Amino acid sequence: MSKSLEISDRDVLIVVDVQYDFCPGGQLAVPRGDEVIAPINDIARHFRHVIITQDWHPPGHLSFASSHPGRKPHETIDVFYGRQILWPDHCVQGTRGAELREELDIPHAELIIRKGYHKNIDSYSVFFENDRRTPTGLAGYLRERGLQRAFFAGLALDFCVRYSAEDASRIGFPAVIIEDACRAIDVNGSLDETRRSISKLGVPFVSIAEVKAAQAE
Repeated sequence: MSKSLEISDRDVLIVVDVQYDFCPGGQLAVPRGDEVIAPINDIARHFRHVIITQDWHPPGHLSFASSHPGRKPHETIDVFYGRQILWPDHCVQGTRGAELREELDIPHAELIIRKGYHKNIDSYSVFFENDRRTPTGLAGYLRERGLQRAFFAGLALDFCVRYSAEDASRIGFPAVIIEDACRAIDVNGSLDETRRSISKLGVPFVSIAEVKAAQAE
């Protein structure tokens, strides 16, 4: 075990978007996405601090292909903050698909933070909307609580996990991705691009076994 990986009370596990619509049978299913639930439940017991994120779109969200006549899911368009991939309608507020999976069992989670609820801007990162400037408030919460390093697990590795880890690193919270507690969508080479981008930032990928071995005593 690397000494630098030892988990302390200043670390936080951020569990990303483990919702029905991102699991098999959902509107934007991540292949084998449900496989992350049991490992995340297990890992969470090794962290004193846990935060859960929840995609939470209003009907007619900008990111939905259905909001753009003639467009199909996985096409891209230009919007005011840059390129936007269009998705099937998913995680619509108040629907079953937007709910966290009921098997997710983390009773000591301290915060559930919702994202993507502004109709005209998407939000992959748990720290910023997709303009990369509008904050969600999570950074302030972490600082107020004295939390200093963020571990990420959940869905999907190549979108919400990636952007959250990148932003954490960019604003001064060292990030760690628990790779085998994530699954990817892999749209148009997005997984390879994620690995290149994360590598450039020096964000480490670690395993579930390494995290469990690094538990603070």
